Amino acid sequence: MNTNNSVGIVATQSFTFADDAPMQLDSGETLGPITLAYETYGTLNPDRTNAILILHALSGHAHCAGYHSSDEKTLGWWDDCIGPGKAFDTNKFFVICSNVLGGCQGSTGPGSINPKTGKEYGLNFPVITVGDMVRAQARLLDHLGIAKLLAIAGGSMGGMQVLEWCARYPERVCAALPLATTARHSPMLIAFSEVGRQAIYADPNWNRGDYYDGTRPNAGLALARMIGHITYLSETSMHDKFGRRLEERERFGFDFETEFAIESYLRYKGERFTERFDANSYLYITKAMDYFDLCNGHRNLAAAFANSAKIVYLVVSFTSDWLYPTYHSKELVSALTAVGADVSYLNIKSSWGHDAFLLEVETMTGLVSNFLDRIVNEFGVK
Repeated sequence: MNTNNSVGIVATQSFTFADDAPMQLDSGETLGPITLAYETYGTLNPDRTNAILILHALSGHAHCAGYHSSDEKTLGWWDDCIGPGKAFDTNKFFVICSNVLGGCQGSTGPGSINPKTGKEYGLNFPVITVGDMVRAQARLLDHLGIAKLLAIAGGSMGGMQVLEWCARYPERVCAALPLATTARHSPMLIAFSEVGRQAIYADPNWNRGDYYDGTRPNAGLALARMIGHITYLSETSMHDKFGRRLEERERFGFDFETEFAIESYLRYKGERFTERFDANSYLYITKAMDYFDLCNGHRNLAAAFANSAKIVYLVVSFTSDWLYPTYHSKELVSALTAVGADVSYLNIKSSWGHDAFLLEVETMTGLVSNFLDRIVNEFGVK
């Protein structure tokens, strides 16, 4: 294990709340008790003013930096950007990341035990929204004694949570970094989500979500992941990485075995995903993403930001991202500008597609570091 420039070995913690008084959800239902898995890196300063909340995407979790043990080979999902001297410098900042409500890696979700029945919730778990995820995170920050965050940052679904934080709790945020994200899913994005969900429904092992005592619907979940993963790439990145290269063959076999390298790659990604993710969580979280619309209850997007104009924003998009194309970010910038917010915008040239916010490490490090240095100076953080 190489711990150079790393936060090193870290432990996942948990916080449970809403055991006496269930939390009200946007659907009108209630849920409790609720547990959130979370990790922290760095040290909270005496004034509790150097906290940064990292918000993960659909398949993410609380473990975004470091290792869990000395023999672990897999780093946290954003380790390239979180640690000593990195974009989110843990020598300066106290970094927090929690697994979202509805997740399956330590936080309460459909695979958790329903205290009323003693069995997994399955489809008895209430429908959740991005707003519910953020409301639960606010309770975690209360538990940690953090009244106001220096910054919040996240890409994709993490960016949706950033925007929800700004709209719902503007008084608790100094700066926001929504990366490769959107204020609402387009019909095309909802269509991709639905195809993934239909893949899970079609697996005979899904059993309407009641599969925890039997065989899991891994074939359906793997297919959903394969579909989703295609949208995270770009045509250029797929061409550069795979081309039309054949896998372990010199010529076409004229059959339906896996032949192209891209086929093998997608199958590998799908199979590995089933080792760490729950099919029901996939259904609930993708539905929450589809429901997300920052304009709900407002006449337009600018009105949604009316109370959060004092937050300083850095909006980032990527030229080859066709999942959340640049016009999504430009709409955000226009709305923020309309309410007089301090907003910087950069459309980064990249061939990596939607995943660029995770892969353009050098560019992101310089950009984020400079932005956070400015925020530290403006808000007088010591």
